Amino acid sequence: MSDFEAAKNRHQELVDQVNHFRAAYYEGNTVLVSDAEYDALVHELELLEARHPELITSDSPTQTVGGSASATFSPSPHLERMWSLDNVFSHEELRDWALRSAELGAIDYLCELKIDGLAINLRFENGELVKAATRGDGVVGEDVTANVLTIRGIPHRLVGSGHPAVVEVRGEIFYAIEDFNRLNEGLIAEGKAPFANPRNSASGSLRQKDPAVTASRPLQMLVHGIGAWQANDGTGVPVSNQSQVYELLSSWGLPTSTRYRVVKSVDEVLAYIDEFAAQRHSLEHEIDGVVVKLDSLEIQGELGFTSRAPRWAIAYKYPPEQVNTKLLDIRIGIGRTGRATPYAVVAPVKVAGSTVEFATLHNQDVVKAKGVLIGDTVVLRKAGDVIPEILGPVIELRTGAEREFVMPSNCPECGAALAPSSEGDVDLRCQNASGCPAQLRERVAYLGSRGALDIEALGFVAAVALTQPLDGVAAPLRTEADLFDLTLEDLLPIRAYVLDPDTGLPKLDELGQPKVVEFFRKKDGSPAEVALKLLRNLEEAKTRPLWRIIVALSIRHVGPVAARALAAHFGSLDAIFAATEAELAEVDGVGPTLAGSIREWIAVDWHREIVERWRSAGVLLEIPGHAGPGAGASGGGKFAGLSIVATGSLQQFTREEIEEAIISNGGKAASSVSKKTAFVVAGANAGSKLAKAEELGIEVIDEDEFLRRLNA
Repeated sequence: MSDFEAAKNRHQELVDQVNHFRAAYYEGNTVLVSDAEYDALVHELELLEARHPELITSDSPTQTVGGSASATFSPSPHLERMWSLDNVFSHEELRDWALRSAELGAIDYLCELKIDGLAINLRFENGELVKAATRGDGVVGEDVTANVLTIRGIPHRLVGSGHPAVVEVRGEIFYAIEDFNRLNEGLIAEGKAPFANPRNSASGSLRQKDPAVTASRPLQMLVHGIGAWQANDGTGVPVSNQSQVYELLSSWGLPTSTRYRVVKSVDEVLAYIDEFAAQRHSLEHEIDGVVVKLDSLEIQGELGFTSRAPRWAIAYKYPPEQVNTKLLDIRIGIGRTGRATPYAVVAPVKVAGSTVEFATLHNQDVVKAKGVLIGDTVVLRKAGDVIPEILGPVIELRTGAEREFVMPSNCPECGAALAPSSEGDVDLRCQNASGCPAQLRERVAYLGSRGALDIEALGFVAAVALTQPLDGVAAPLRTEADLFDLTLEDLLPIRAYVLDPDTGLPKLDELGQPKVVEFFRKKDGSPAEVALKLLRNLEEAKTRPLWRIIVALSIRHVGPVAARALAAHFGSLDAIFAATEAELAEVDGVGPTLAGSIREWIAVDWHREIVERWRSAGVLLEIPGHAGPGAGASGGGKFAGLSIVATGSLQQFTREEIEEAIISNGGKAASSVSKKTAFVVAGANAGSKLAKAEELGIEVIDEDEFLRRLNA
């Protein structure tokens, strides 16, 4: 294998890993790796792309921010992009960051607490709140206006004066720790699972389909900046410093932190950081660090942005708390692709405000590298104050009774052999893909996720209930093929263990026995709402866009970007299955590795059965009106060969709907405007893309004209 091929393979692995971890965090409120591990993966990716710029793709985490919007809420484009922040973890790294701006002269720094909450964008027009959206991927978020309007402390209309025609206000939605504790106590009293932490609870409470539920939750917000500013007279923000922006926002009745501080030296920045490190557990809300910004808006403008973050701001992340505890055992979890992952069972210990019983170990090489033995006293940290991680053993405390961990040769759930999937692969995988209950459980949970079919009622717990036989009652799902044939009669008899979402292990009752619940029915035998909701969701999922169906099949390496490319080019699953490996590899965004993976998947009998059973159940396996293979790029269709960009707030289409309309008629739904763009469909409040189109002299049309061309 050439050096470039090795780099290409590693690049794809890194993109898949980072996007997976990012999706779990932003979309599933789940942290799968420590901040340090995540940052190391991103850094390796940046170095690899610096050496091989030709590997940079649209779905690379170096080019994107946050996560994608779900089908639960309508897409809501931001007028100006919402950015992420780069991180530093030491005083030395912060000084290095500050040195880069020292040549600009005397610098004032604004320091503020980094609230561990959910980023939000509020759009005010002539002083009235008209739109609220989550960050999403930084360009398009989720429209959560109805829910945000229920949050006390967020004004529906600004007070004071000087409001521009349009302004975007950015901030963080969060729970106060006291309110979070009360919320969890109430959930436990109702027999419901508590939230893992305040950030998860804030995200879950805001993303309720029923705004009344959000209204019942004591969410709060603090604002920390401005996005778009469009004044009637064309003037910009009428202040010169970030701190003055906060004063302006406060004068308008917006909730602004009183703890920010403007200082004149890096030493004073570090003093602020150390001051709140000592106070972090006594504050009214959780923080995971300090944000440092250059106070001057003029200097901010000079420094600008990288592809994902401002150069004029940085997040200083506090080091995670560390404790000692006993490593009781090392067990194995099996993932969606059969990967066998060791995890640690530790003596329960409180760290960073919560009790930890399990910690990640990743693979057998990591266990060996850390040098831990079962029975060791180990150093445990809750990295990023979320994910538990074992750093290593306290060798001085060994008694001689400790024992070495031996990676099993068989799957702990089905007994099949564990082996590498290819030569040189460090990970072992269960070889029983069709019959392993753990793999089926994880695949079913994955296909219900927001990145796949977005089936709200099909989360991890429901996936377990549907795939796990218990008390003589057979599980209704033997494979994914059964999913769309489920009936109420299939669901009602199901009883299920109450599982820990981090490990998949049953939780225990006071007597040490696994907890079991009637999952899909009430105590009186009538259907529970989750059963009715699941059936409704499944019916809705039958008409999801083709690319989501492709993702839901769990074809290795095939994520949303490749799935969109395949759907646009071929137009149907049948056409994809009929294509040769060479024809698949020619599709932009696919390539030989993914093409080989697709052909391997199609060659398996039970995989093809999934597709045929879904077809029989009425699942839409094609893009209606698509002209066939190649039409998405150069074949038939009203928009054949045209690159089309949609921007702004559309009234007659969701963003996904207009993209499907473009793709199904032979066009390419592009995300950015260039000289190759045929025309731009612009809705209300179109921003930088509209400006770019006008600068390049590209045709701009409205929705009505787009519909006329579509129906001509």
